[in-house]
Amino acid sequence: MNTQAPLERLDSRTILGMRVHATSYPDAVRRIATWAEARESRYVCEAPVHMVMESYDSAEYRGVINGADLVTPGGMPIVWMMRLLGVRGQPRVYGPAMTLKVCEHAARTGIKVGFYGGTEKSLAALLAAVEKNYPGIDVVYSYSPPFRKLRPEEDASVRAAIENSGVQVLFVGLGCPKQERWMAEHRPGVRAVMMGVGAAFDFISGEKRQAPLWMQSIGTEWLFRLCTEPRRLWFRYFWHNPRFVALAMLQLVRASDPA
Repeated sequence: MNTQAPLERLDSRTILGMRVHATSYPDAVRRIATWAEARESRYVCEAPVHMVMESYDSAEYRGVINGADLVTPGGMPIVWMMRLLGVRGQPRVYGPAMTLKVCEHAARTGIKVGFYGGTEKSLAALLAAVEKNYPGIDVVYSYSPPFRKLRPEEDASVRAAIENSGVQVLFVGLGCPKQERWMAEHRPGVRAVMMGVGAAFDFISGEKRQAPLWMQSIGTEWLFRLCTEPRRLWFRYFWHNPRFVALAMLQLVRASDPA
């Protein structure tokens, strides 16, 4: 039974062609809970600079993100752009933090949750951390898929297992852009709210360290992550970040031009 108040229409802004919603943690959790209680097939994305630039470079991927039911401003540069585009006081709505807030709400209300992604080791550590920190949470599904694309019969088995579990919120930790494509592909077949939460699996499980809060608040989390995983992340940050700054400034200049 859906006990939530009706959901009002969310304001949004377009950043380099990609839609981002003007939301907050309480608003996002309320929307996710409302959809979850109704067993609606929805998907939620959390937008850092990486996602915006992947969207800018691929019309197909941009369609995936713009088709999402909720896109939260996950990176501080995205938060700053939202504010500069007229959303006063826009807060950050970050995937790892939102994962914990949804888990807290689920433990309190009985919403069934599941986890899809990560390695077997990180997934086991994640489940242990979630069940320890949120006593009573009902985790009804978990799966660490292979890194390759699933064969059709494997995917059908995964869909059936998710459906049979009764999961209402499915956290998807496959990394950007894979997880967003997976969620779009599995709607409406998966009757749950799918949340793409990226590195949340590794952070919550303790497999990887998060940047200190002061670095997160000033938008230098990327530098911390680069220092901890240089071989994996150097291309992402040195290719995407400078282009984002230049293109975002150009968008702001054009937006301020009365002509």
